[in-house]
This record gives sequence, structure tokens and C-alpha cells, in this order.
Amino acid sequence: MPHAELPNLSLAAKEKKRAAANSVFAALALTGMKLVVGLFTGSLGILAEAAHSGLDLVAAFITYLAVRVSDRPADEDHPYGHGKIENFSALVETLLLLVTCAWIIYEAVNRIFFRHVEITPNAWAFLVVIVSIVIDISRSRMLYRAARKHQSQALEADALHFSTDVWSSAVVFGGLAVVWLGQHVLPRHAPVLQKADAVAALGVAFIVLFVSFKLGKRTVDVLLDRAPDGLPRKIVEAAAGVDGVIRTGQVRVRRSGSRVFVDLNVEVDRNLSFERTHAIAEAVEGRIQTITPGADVVVHTDPRESERETIARRVRAVADRNQIPAHNISVHDDKGELTVDLHLEVDDHLLLHQAHELASHIEEDLRADLPAIKQVNTHIESRGTGVGSGVDVTAEEPAMAAIIRRIADEIVGRSCCHSVMIRRQGGRHFVSLHCGFDRDLPIIEAHRISSRIEETLKKEIPSVEHVLIHTEPEGR
Repeated sequence: MPHAELPNLSLAAKEKKRAAANSVFAALALTGMKLVVGLFTGSLGILAEAAHSGLDLVAAFITYLAVRVSDRPADEDHPYGHGKIENFSALVETLLLLVTCAWIIYEAVNRIFFRHVEITPNAWAFLVVIVSIVIDISRSRMLYRAARKHQSQALEADALHFSTDVWSSAVVFGGLAVVWLGQHVLPRHAPVLQKADAVAALGVAFIVLFVSFKLGKRTVDVLLDRAPDGLPRKIVEAAAGVDGVIRTGQVRVRRSGSRVFVDLNVEVDRNLSFERTHAIAEAVEGRIQTITPGADVVVHTDPRESERETIARRVRAVADRNQIPAHNISVHDDKGELTVDLHLEVDDHLLLHQAHELASHIEEDLRADLPAIKQVNTHIESRGTGVGSGVDVTAEEPAMAAIIRRIADEIVGRSCCHSVMIRRQGGRHFVSLHCGFDRDLPIIEAHRISSRIEETLKKEIPSVEHVLIHTEPEGR
């Protein structure tokens, strides 16, 4: 990871910790207020809210601990980082929510059907609920902003708790209002309206159950490495749009805390160079980063035969796969049956039987890769990996240099030869020269003329072992 990103990561961690710490203080204040007023008034609705806020306090503290740990860098024991501690903390919060719901439902049903509890709603009861709603709205907005900015599921879960408290507090407010109405306005209906507080508590419980289900489902999905909805499809579409990608293979996406990890395979032309293949992989990674910024992306490239691939390129690809350079490849099609002729370059130090085994192996690979091939003819030659002690004797052999120029000029039909160099190694000569041809001459014709010059030089000068002719457009 570039060092330039480290300050941003540090700032993000500080912002997440600050948001989580503020959430703890807010939950602590709300829990204390609701508990005191609930015990003073006897309101199960407010006591349920106090329990809910107490749960929020525990959840907020867990969230605070989680965001402190989740931003630690990956290490040897945790190669994917510590992000899933946030998801685990959300699972703990879900279990706490379910326990709280069970208690609220039990107590509410008991008060509605089996036990009478006198409730005395007063100004303090209504005031604590109103204050709770104001604080919950403020904290939930702050937490949602931080959760969206830093893609933190732990902060999102905490924000969900506070936003749910707004609705549950509103339900409790309504229950208290109905109880007060029965005591002061409709005394004849007071016994029935007295139960509104317990009904309100049931409403709180069902809201909490709904939140628990949503939070628990998301948490379990992440812990089981369920891919985020729609993200794999977007990644496939983005990768397929990169120039050089034939098709996209397996895509695996997992989330750990706020980070997304992506592993995917893309198929590329097997004849591309390593540098070009690497550039395609980097382009795919860049596209994915635009979809999910900050993702950890691993792109594996699979070499594949492309539709544009010619038979000669396929033959060369098979040879390259065996790490044996091939040249002078020619393919002959006789009524659908292919015959392939090619030259294989092997190491100087191989023995004949070793080189022949390599050639036989390549012939078998070619037939397996191209079933239409009926015959393969290979010419084995030295790759020139040895280093000789050739001495430049051009100045000492003016007569030989003159013969070389004459033969080249006669074959071409005009003066074309220059930069002749003659090297001697033992009793053999190695010749190199430049020949200027018509710039519009087809390369196959230029090669034919060069081969003719080479053959003639070896025939006219028996000591010549090797000839290298550099062809170039006339006038360069």
C-alpha cells in the first residue's frame, strides 16, 4: 500500500473512534435518565426503553472496542486484517437485542393479562422521552455519516440502534399519553387505558425484533463471506470492458469490516508478452477500484487461445510453453490435413538424444493442441547460447570483404552492401553485413534474397561458418 494513504487511514480511524466514543456517552446518559424515571413512575414502557438504551450502551461500548481493533494492519496470523471484529461485534449486539426482547415481551404480557401495576406518568416521564428522541436523532445522524464515509458495519449497527430508539421512544410517549388521558380525562376507562403502557412496551419489543433480524442477517452474511448484493456482477462487467480481456472467469468477493477483498480470473491472449499481460491485470484492478474504492484486489491471468490466433501463432505458443524458441514455421493444408515444418532452437550444450526428446515432446503437444495436424517436421539447431572468442579480422581480410560485397551486390542487382565485419574463431569465419533493399519490398522476399546471399557466401568461401545479414530500407 502506498505510504501516501497512511495519513488518510489514521484520520479515518480517529474519526471512527470519536464517533463510537460519542455514542457511548450518549447511551450512558439516556440509560441513566430512563432508568431513574422508569423506576419513579413505574412505567414498563420507560423501563423497556431503559433496557433498550442499556443494550445500546453495551452495543456502543462493543462498537468502540471493535473500531479500535478493526483498523489494525494485517499481520502474519491475520492476513486479511482485523476488520471482521466489527462484524462479530454486530453479532453480539444482535444476541443482546434478542435477550432484551424476550424480557420485554414476558413482562408486557404479564402486566396485560395477569398483574396490575400502577403507573403515574408525570412531566419528568414525558420530558425524558422527548430528550431521548432529540439525542437519538442527533447521534443516529452522526453515526450514519461516519458509517457511510468509512464503510463501517459496526458504526452502521450503532446508528441503527439509535434510529430505532427514536421510533420506540415515540411509541412509549404515546403509551404514556394514553395512560395519563385515562387517569385525568377518562377515569371510567382508566383500567383499560392503564394497559396502554404495556402495549407500548410490546410495540418497542417488536421494533427491536425487526431491527435484530435485519442486523443479524447482515452480520451472518458477512461472517459467512456472502458476496455483497450485485457487486460480483458489476465487477464482471467492469473487467470485461478492459481492452485485452477475452472473458472473465471465477470471481470471489468477501467483506471484512469496511474492506472488500476481490479475487478474480481473467482470460487473455496467450501470445501476449508478460508486460502486456501485467498491464491488463493492472487495468482490471483500476476498474474495480472505481466500483469499490480501497478494495484489496488480486487478478489472476489465464492464457487462452484467441479467435484471432493464426495456426502459426498457435504453433509458436506451444513451443514457448515448452520454453523452446521456434522460427521458420510453415503450415501446409492438404484437404484439411495439416503438415507443420518448424525450426527449434535448443541449448548448445545438449546432447543429440536430449534435443530429440524435447522435439518429440513438442510434436506431441502440437498434435494435442491442434488435432488437425497430421505430421510435424522439426529441424533442431543451436540456440547460440555459447560465447565464442571470435576476433575481428576485417582489416586483415580485405580480399574476403571485397568478395562478400561483390556477391551481395550481384544478387541484389545493384550496390547495396555495407558495414561488413569478419570475425575469426579457430579456422572458421563469422560474417555480418548490412544490405539495403527497396523499402516497399515484402518481408518474405527480403528474407528469400538474404537466404540466397548467405548460401552463396558459404559456397564461395568454404571457411565461412555463419552469416548474419541485417536488412534495412534503402537509404538508411
